[in-house]
Amino acid sequence: MKTKFLILLSGIFLSAGVTSAQEVDCNTELSLFSQSAKIKDYKAAKPHYDKLIKNCQDGNLALYQYGERMLKHFAKNAPEGEKKASAEALIENYKLRLKNHPGKTEVGATYANIGEAMYDNNMGTKEEQLAMFDKAWKEDKESFKDPRALYVYFNIMVELQDTGKKELQDVFNLYDELIKKIEEQEVSRAKQAEPLLKKQEEGEKLNSSDARTLKNSEIYLSNFSKIKAGINGLLGERADCDNLIPLYNKDFDAKKTNVEWLQRAAKRLSAKDCTDDPIFFKLVEALHTAEPSAKSALYLGQLAAKDGKSAKALEYYNQSAELEDNNLDKARVYMKIAGNYKAKGSFSTARNYYKKALNFQPSLGVAYLQIASMYASSVNTCGDSAFNKRAVYWLAADYADRAGRVDPSIQSTASQTASSYRGRAPQKSDIFQEGVEEGSTIKIGCWIGENVRVPSI
Repeated sequence: MKTKFLILLSGIFLSAGVTSAQEVDCNTELSLFSQSAKIKDYKAAKPHYDKLIKNCQDGNLALYQYGERMLKHFAKNAPEGEKKASAEALIENYKLRLKNHPGKTEVGATYANIGEAMYDNNMGTKEEQLAMFDKAWKEDKESFKDPRALYVYFNIMVELQDTGKKELQDVFNLYDELIKKIEEQEVSRAKQAEPLLKKQEEGEKLNSSDARTLKNSEIYLSNFSKIKAGINGLLGERADCDNLIPLYNKDFDAKKTNVEWLQRAAKRLSAKDCTDDPIFFKLVEALHTAEPSAKSALYLGQLAAKDGKSAKALEYYNQSAELEDNNLDKARVYMKIAGNYKAKGSFSTARNYYKKALNFQPSLGVAYLQIASMYASSVNTCGDSAFNKRAVYWLAADYADRAGRVDPSIQSTASQTASSYRGRAPQKSDIFQEGVEEGSTIKIGCWIGENVRVPSI
């Protein structure tokens, strides 16, 4: 009897062992899950995912990559009563990936993804959602760069300020940080695109890798442009002179020795052209006393320009550009200097400064538009024949096209401008009558000193 009992127990244990082995057959389950997930058959994939999450959490990274796609799909498309469960599973997927694959998981991007999932599915309070984005930003700002996540982060801050749970200054502080991040990403993508755009303009065909890089860069530039516009829209009237001036007047005495506060306050008043109010002079004076810098020189230049002292303004602007160590801010100063020279008709000098600005911020499409405008204005003085003079419009159109490609926010304006210039350039019949070949090069003289290709029309 005892022997029979032991045999029975052994059978039970063996059976349990087979079941356990089946439950942890991670490779087979992962293969079945991946096959279904790849073709977006998520209904078939889900049971395999559940087994893997329960028994094979430290397995292949593909579990979490495909799992994210599947759970996002469920959270978006599931019946209303099931969305929350899918969102919770998605958040758990992010957390488990970070725990089990820390070397292959970006901390900032992951916490931002969790914050988005909470926001999209109305999970937790607004304060808890903001705290998750704050965590992403503080722990790994470098990988927190998804355009939509940046927008959602700012939107939550604005909502909390609207309900009195955050101060207006908190909104401004976050705005400064996020816009800086977006502009840095724009510069990075524009640098990738710039040499490839030049290749195209010179008639060189891009290989598949370069074409893909250019396309991706342009997609990102477009997305960042839209998000930046959205964030500026959210900031809206909060950042107009009527709100800023009282805010900074109220806080000035308490913070007039706080260099960071002075810098941000003066920068915002400058950006919104609130420079006529005495508070701007007080801020600039305090800033220059506390810490003479590129920024204080810039603001002194603005004050000099307001007083009609253009030579003094240029002197301050040049000082500011030389002292500035932030590339984006340096580009802005060079744009001011360029605009000053352009207004005086010193086109060659203005172009030099516009190009200096582009060296530090390649996504500054407006600089290309300004150069195009100066070229178009010089048609009658550059070129040794009527045909060559009108050929300047082709060059102007090329610069306008480039403006729209590096800065999608002005793409419509740039495209219309380029079309207008090409409408004034030589047409197909003019090219035939002149006897020049399509693709040949025309040298543009005078201050422009560039070549332009005769296009195929």
